[in-house]
Amino acid sequence: MDQRYRLPTRPVTDPRAVVRGPDYRITVLADGLLRLEHSADEAFEDRASAFAINRELPVPAFEVVETDSHLEVLTERLQLVYDRGPFSTSGLSVQVRGGVSSWHSVWRYGDRPADGDGNLGGTARTLDMADGALPVEPGVLSRNGYAMIDDSRTPVLNSDGWVSPRPGDAEDLYVFAYGRDYPQALRALYALSGGQPLLPRWALGNWWSRYHRYSAAEYLALLDRFAEEGIPFSVAVLDMDWHLVDVEPRFGSGWTGYTWNRELFEDPPAFLAELHRRGLKVTLNDHPADGVRAYEDAYPAMAQALGLDPASERPIAFDVTDPDFLTAYFQILHRQLEEQGVDFWWLDWQQGPHSRIAGIDPLWMLNHFHFLDSARDGRRPLTFSRYAGPGSHRYPVGFSGDTITTWASLDFQPEFTATASNIGYGWWSHDIGGHMGGAKDDELATRWLQLGVFSPICRLHSVLSPFTSKEPWQFGPQARQAMTSALRLRHRLLPYLHTMNHRAAHQGVPLVTPMYYEYPWSPHAYRVRNQFAFGSQLIVAPITAPADRRLLLGAVTAWLPPGTWVDLFTELVYDGDREMRLHRGPDSVPVLARSGAIVVLDDAATPAADNPAALEVLLVVGEDGSFELVEDDGLGPGDDRRRWASTPLSFDQATGVLRIGPVSGNAGCLPARRGWTVTLLAYDGGAAEPRASVDGAAVPVTVRRDGRRMSVRVAEAPVSSTVRVSLGARPALAPNDVEDRLFALLHRAQLSYELKTQVFEAVRAQTPLTTRLSQLQALDSGAALEAAVFELLLARPAGADPAPAAG
Repeated sequence: MDQRYRLPTRPVTDPRAVVRGPDYRITVLADGLLRLEHSADEAFEDRASAFAINRELPVPAFEVVETDSHLEVLTERLQLVYDRGPFSTSGLSVQVRGGVSSWHSVWRYGDRPADGDGNLGGTARTLDMADGALPVEPGVLSRNGYAMIDDSRTPVLNSDGWVSPRPGDAEDLYVFAYGRDYPQALRALYALSGGQPLLPRWALGNWWSRYHRYSAAEYLALLDRFAEEGIPFSVAVLDMDWHLVDVEPRFGSGWTGYTWNRELFEDPPAFLAELHRRGLKVTLNDHPADGVRAYEDAYPAMAQALGLDPASERPIAFDVTDPDFLTAYFQILHRQLEEQGVDFWWLDWQQGPHSRIAGIDPLWMLNHFHFLDSARDGRRPLTFSRYAGPGSHRYPVGFSGDTITTWASLDFQPEFTATASNIGYGWWSHDIGGHMGGAKDDELATRWLQLGVFSPICRLHSVLSPFTSKEPWQFGPQARQAMTSALRLRHRLLPYLHTMNHRAAHQGVPLVTPMYYEYPWSPHAYRVRNQFAFGSQLIVAPITAPADRRLLLGAVTAWLPPGTWVDLFTELVYDGDREMRLHRGPDSVPVLARSGAIVVLDDAATPAADNPAALEVLLVVGEDGSFELVEDDGLGPGDDRRRWASTPLSFDQATGVLRIGPVSGNAGCLPARRGWTVTLLAYDGGAAEPRASVDGAAVPVTVRRDGRRMSVRVAEAPVSSTVRVSLGARPALAPNDVEDRLFALLHRAQLSYELKTQVFEAVRAQTPLTTRLSQLQALDSGAALEAAVFELLLARPAGADPAPAAG
């Protein structure tokens, strides 16, 4: 195989980390990670596998204790006990040391506890045809503190880059024993299996995808309409109708194809060039399973490359286990299309895990070799395909398949996305809005897109039908406005998203993580299955059920960790350390930032793809905070730090000063000067007028107040300078405007005027909060209204009791 197809690996362990006997080998890879091998013929595997590519890790401190009957290995985190025989439930165990009850924290070979092993789940190969929840494979995190990955049957990588099935019947297990130190367990996974690559920045924007028989003119007209509506996109997806699909029956079906349909795309290179001119990258759908038939433009060259007579019209079978076929598959079949302007491939493999060689999964092979091939000539690699088992995180982006358009499907996706991080898989792309089935539902489509904005990848898609397209103007006025705002917000989030992209690649923290990552001992963190951390600064609790038809509000039960939290959209302030029922109108979902949070946005109304010339900083006062904005030039490998630019931001609550910059690293990838707007959420206005300076010299500011929000705009300054925005000492959050919000809630609600008046008067009464809550309960207004009113009254109940009457 060509050098480009050789994945860099370090598969051979330091001998000092190995404890070996006649037919077993135990490797202490880290203080919480063991490799356990048993082979009757001592055929131990030192090649990299599809899962484990880096076993050459720093040797941790460990102790070996040998007795006549058993072998023990002890590290700071675990204790292994082994009888030196064939692996058995009674003869091999690993106990997690400290932090977890010994009753539940012992892994035994082959044991399946009746109450489960506490595994928090990983992900699944696909959501094809799933209507709601489905089982997921295990991850490396467990409430019981241990998890095991069986690597005995995965293929291995040869030194020449080719792949072989596992020989023999050796057992090859990896036991993770990190207790509830979930971040460290995930870092151990990445150390062993390779980290997540850095995605190109443009992959984090909006993707337009639709299974539809587009022509070039129709596709470009659609993009013109999006531009007129101020709706940005960064990726143009062409489903299978880009190629010939209506073929002569003697050739089979047209499901697989590599020849442009010239009736629809008369001049493909010109079409692709025009997409590039508009700032979009392009991916084409590829169903490769049917191979290459004689009607394809590339057939003669493929046939000659594989030693066939082109005149025979003999079909060329898809055989991913044949190096010659795979070489021609890339160099002939795909390269000619890439030279025309195709940027990456959507690999739509749906034919299962079997190939001509047992143990070789075609999906894994496609993901592996396509990703490596896409890195040619110094490109930043990317592919788009389904999940093919542990280790697949090395080949983003994931395509989750053809989902059913129902509330049940939507309700499963946040949990499914978050738990995928438990196996290191951080870049799922879902069919936002659902792919097939279901019924027209503006609310469902809106809530799904709102989730998409706060998903790893935001890609709209739909089935081949004139009725299922996802353009916002295909929906009612309310949904259209909400969807347009959501798509614009996704692109405004790109500076934050790309920084989190760098964090995922270089610090081993996926963009979307379950709440228990940061709060492993809180039972609340495990109950809110659909709530997740979105990067380092935000928590999202998506709404995945229909709105209450009387209140016209969607609702979700969320857990607010300890601290003070502000919703980015409503600017309602909450005291944390509790579960609450949160309610939102059709234009937003709960997105919460803790005091001290700093969220950097593109300041343009319709952001472009480049590093922006103006940024907006959302700031929640009340605590110190810091954030490091990371940008790059988009070129070359993502691990080349010479291409990065870092801009530190820090907020000091005591002085009320936000400090920005100076940039370090590759300042050449940024505009020379940059404007900054600092927006304070739920701000009480402050006693002092905001001031700003650049490198110590005072500069003018423009202050704009909009309700509870205040924005301070600073004129453009060199990116090499230090910008300071001063708010005055100890700035504070504003008290919640409960009465105004309650009036809006009741005014919107489809309720009797009498009940509205009774509720409003009960809340406004000059009585203690407990009395008002009791009065509301006595009105028997219904659980939904009661919960919505309670949210407003109890969001920040400190000071909610009225002041004593004068005299």
